[in-house]
Amino acid sequence: MHALIDAIHTMVLPTDAQRIFHGRGGLFPGCEQWTLDAYPPVFVLTSFLLPDASTDGQLAAIGQALARRWEQLAPGQALDLVFQCRSEVLRTQGRTDTRVMSGSVPDPHVVNEQGARFRVHIDKGQNHGLFLDMAEGRRWVREYAQARRTDRYGLKVLNLFAYTCAFSVVALQAGAKHVVNVDMGRGAIATGQQNHQLNGVTAGASFLAHDIFSTWGKITRGGPYGLVIVDPPSYQKGSFVATKDYPRLMRRLPDLVAPGGHALICLNAPELGMAFLQDHMQECAPELVFVVRLANPSSFADKDAERALKVLVYRAPDL
Repeated sequence: MHALIDAIHTMVLPTDAQRIFHGRGGLFPGCEQWTLDAYPPVFVLTSFLLPDASTDGQLAAIGQALARRWEQLAPGQALDLVFQCRSEVLRTQGRTDTRVMSGSVPDPHVVNEQGARFRVHIDKGQNHGLFLDMAEGRRWVREYAQARRTDRYGLKVLNLFAYTCAFSVVALQAGAKHVVNVDMGRGAIATGQQNHQLNGVTAGASFLAHDIFSTWGKITRGGPYGLVIVDPPSYQKGSFVATKDYPRLMRRLPDLVAPGGHALICLNAPELGMAFLQDHMQECAPELVFVVRLANPSSFADKDAERALKVLVYRAPDL
């Protein structure tokens, strides 16, 4: 646990949402169960093991270290701390144990990242509205849209499995002409619409709260797209199983990506490595050429890159 305490002692005052400590990456022996995130002004401490006497003692020590550091960083301000248990037992039951340990959680809770604002909900569920490990993916989309903003007809983006539409927000901020956001979660899409309003980029965004596999006609008619973003869950009962459904998606890409356009292929499944994506892309969409794997944020360093988030860039041939 010393590595986590050390990270707290050297922590600077966070302004953007970010990961402070990533024990899950396996680089800090004895800390594998812990992560610490900042969703300013709130810290979220997560344990991936069921609580026991040892965990309770560690939790108390971590809380004390945070309180001391917070008093140094923000004298006189209350520490807002949420603890969440996401053990395997709870995960298989589809639930988490979340507690406000000190302070409070704003409602609504809005955080910043790279000049964009997003609504989050950290006091319920395991998905908080913004995936912090995808920060470099969002940076790449911002830079790509900025570089393509002078295209003759403007950049059109397809954002599949859009969740709360963070990719769309940054693309429109950077000059994309239009973004089509598709996700079957109506609640997530509603939050995505709020995110666009927060950032003043409602013009140019459209939202489809549909199952992607039953909406191909509408999606295809809206194309082709200069950028297609595919960021599905690795497993979502009844809607998406990566091993079965990702190849089905990949076969659609050659018809969706405009000549000279790009696709961002994402997967966060520890059991599936780079070869899963690259082999299936070669088989299902051989026209698209692999360009690069984006680096994950340094705060998400992992001893095994094959198990970490994978974000691959592919390019369609020119006419």
